[in-house]
Amino acid sequence: MYQDEAGFGRISKMSFCWAPQGIRPSIPSHYMLEYLYCYGAVDAQTGDSFFLIVGGCNTEWTNEFLRQVSQAYPDDYMLLVMDNAIWHKSSILEIPNNVELAFIPPYTPEMNPIEQVWKGIRKRGFKNKAFQTLEAVIDKLQEVIQGLEKSVLKSTVSRQWTRLLFENI
Repeated sequence: MYQDEAGFGRISKMSFCWAPQGIRPSIPSHYMLEYLYCYGAVDAQTGDSFFLIVGGCNTEWTNEFLRQVSQAYPDDYMLLVMDNAIWHKSSILEIPNNVELAFIPPYTPEMNPIEQVWKGIRKRGFKNKAFQTLEAVIDKLQEVIQGLEKSVLKSTVSRQWTRLLFENI
């Protein structure tokens, strides 16, 4: 499974949009420093996914994510491919028995296909929107995540070289 975290908040994400010719679109916008984070993992072979909305990005929340993803797949052995965030390599990280961590090279987020999942989530629910509360952000994030189809997730994170690798095992 490819794993990563993404921040979501009340800061508007301005983007292009359609409007009738000759009319300038009105886009709500504001700058609020109020955030939450979403941890996610997506299986490139099946499209299965696991997301957890939390209050921060640190070792404590990473431990909680690892506990919950481990409990969600108790009969599976998971290889989580992730970046080199300091909280992913903390000495107090608690890695469950059915989880193994693998790291992409430093400063190469493009090598982690879940980045494309975050991009899709933002495009579906956060483009040109101003949220009045953090709870509204959570509601929209849950709505978009629940609407993600396995087939779309699988095609988003699947890479030919990983398919070939697993076919030969």
